[in-house]
Amino acid sequence: MAYNTIYFKNPHTGQMREAPVGFSWTVAFFNCFPALFRSDWKWAGIMFLCALASWNLSGFVFMFIYNKLYIKELVNNGYEVKSVQKGTVENLERQLGFSLNNTI
Repeated sequence: MAYNTIYFKNPHTGQMREAPVGFSWTVAFFNCFPALFRSDWKWAGIMFLCALASWNLSGFVFMFIYNKLYIKELVNNGYEVKSVQKGTVENLERQLGFSLNNTI
């Protein structure tokens, strides 16, 4: 279950994104649609193709890893952390296993 939320901001466009941290119930029930609603076209396509190839069994994998993949994608695209719902950014970095673009 998503146990926290990270709020990101793109410094160039000012666009804000919200990223849940942890298990994704939305992916468990709706497969690639959460990625589509988040405008995460790359992972939406990958999840859709994997679902077709595996008769939707890939959803059992993506529900555990998609939120982390989405956060990595945001960080790689230059988004910076503006705030977290609970705890500190440093704690989330330790739990996720990679560095976030932190501006707090």
